[in-house]
Amino acid sequence: MSFEPCREIMQNISTVVVGKARALELLIVALLSEGHVLLEDVPGVGKTLLAKSLAGSIGGSFQRVQFTPDLLPSDITGFNVYDQRINQFTFQPGPVMANVFLADEINRTIPRTQASLLESMEEGQVTVDGTTMLLPRPFFVIATQNPIELEGTFPLPEAQMDRFLLRVELGYPSREEERLILERFQEKDPLNDLQAVITPEEVLKMQRERRNIRVSTDIKEYIVAIVEATRQSRFLRFGASPRCSLHLMRAAQAYAALAGRQYVLPDDVKFLTGPVLTHRLILRNEEKIRGITAQKIMEELVAGVVIPGGEG
Repeated sequence: MSFEPCREIMQNISTVVVGKARALELLIVALLSEGHVLLEDVPGVGKTLLAKSLAGSIGGSFQRVQFTPDLLPSDITGFNVYDQRINQFTFQPGPVMANVFLADEINRTIPRTQASLLESMEEGQVTVDGTTMLLPRPFFVIATQNPIELEGTFPLPEAQMDRFLLRVELGYPSREEERLILERFQEKDPLNDLQAVITPEEVLKMQRERRNIRVSTDIKEYIVAIVEATRQSRFLRFGASPRCSLHLMRAAQAYAALAGRQYVLPDDVKFLTGPVLTHRLILRNEEKIRGITAQKIMEELVAGVVIPGGEG
């Protein structure tokens, strides 16, 4: 199967979002991998616009929730309401019942509400009053965090950080890109004219086909060696989990598919180690004091792992 529609999605989003080619690519990698994304950056760089553009491009439903300290789990999952007309309870779906769900500033709500997303992200379902309901498919969570304003926030626990396949940073636009933003949005919002280039059913088909991308034994050994290196690092309190190994393999399959290949190369894995692993690593306190970053540690660890030969 051709994964060319993924390129069409990226081109379509680019008619609205200026630049951000790498972020777009990683977003599609996560979508193909059936994973979820943590968008971490300062306000105003286009996180919400990117999520809306993706939902519109795949013809999927979109819901956004601004996470606040008074948000309850039922505000996400939905709740049962007694209907006097029919003398029984009826379920009122929450905003999580969407193909693309944007959890805006997820670190501004209480842990109990943050945890309400866990079942949805991992199992594609919600349970309300003992009744389990499946979420629409595909189901894709994009959560945002503002890494600067930490006062009054509730940092995501390690278990929940581990649920995100990728962490993506958008960054500020270049001077030329910012000028283009002004021109593009001067007279109208291009998001209003965005048309779908693919259907949710086609996304599901590509997700199934991604699983068939070949991952050789050497590549699997390479992935395991990288993840194991994080567990043995003297700079880290805890290394990456086996879930991380699975996420890295699936992301590498998706990245290979975007490149038009039916097999994974070592370079696919190497490219994705930063986005897939760094948000899962827990540094020792002394390393934080010295200003050492997870990205720097990850680069050094990967450099020390022997790259397998062959095509993958």
